[in-house]
Amino acid sequence: MQLSPLAQSFVLHFGEMGSRWGINRTVGQIYALLYLAAPRPLCADEIVEALGVSRSNVSMGLRELQGWNLVVPRHLPHDRRDHFTTPEDVWQILRILAEERKKREVDPTLSVLRELLMQPATTPEDRHAQARMAEMHALIEQLTTWYDDVKRLETERLVALLRLGAGVAKMLDVKDRMKGRVVALTRRRGAAEKKKEG
Repeated sequence: MQLSPLAQSFVLHFGEMGSRWGINRTVGQIYALLYLAAPRPLCADEIVEALGVSRSNVSMGLRELQGWNLVVPRHLPHDRRDHFTTPEDVWQILRILAEERKKREVDPTLSVLRELLMQPATTPEDRHAQARMAEMHALIEQLTTWYDDVKRLETERLVALLRLGAGVAKMLDVKDRMKGRVVALTRRRGAAEKKKEG
């Protein structure tokens, strides 16, 4: 399987980025190749040929990607070999990545923070450390709650939310101004009622 210069640039870039994302270069390249080939599944031999890497590297990379739920095994009629592809919907891929990263990185951190916050703080230094940990725990919990809400959104709603961008801040400003007007109006009414009573 020969890659076009365009596809090769994409695959090579994903390999380079892989090391920054915590995966090795070959795993990044395998994923990029399968993503470009989708929905046509590729077997390990085609991946080896396209990337010029060893069969053992491809096997290990495919296992790692399956562990992340980022590749889907496919069986083709009249072919005993395993074939692999990625989900076609880029939003599904994003959701899978976010969920897997949460499981592997965020959830263990929350568990450790909870354990440390439950331990008795016997010194001023420990009390200070626990106060800082409590702040971090509260922030991560809040982000996790937000993530849980967002991941339930249908794709169209999620796209609309992302397109709002800075518009969200503007909406919050409008809400705050309206809330301020309601508070001011309530105070005026209260003062007017007190005058009537007085």
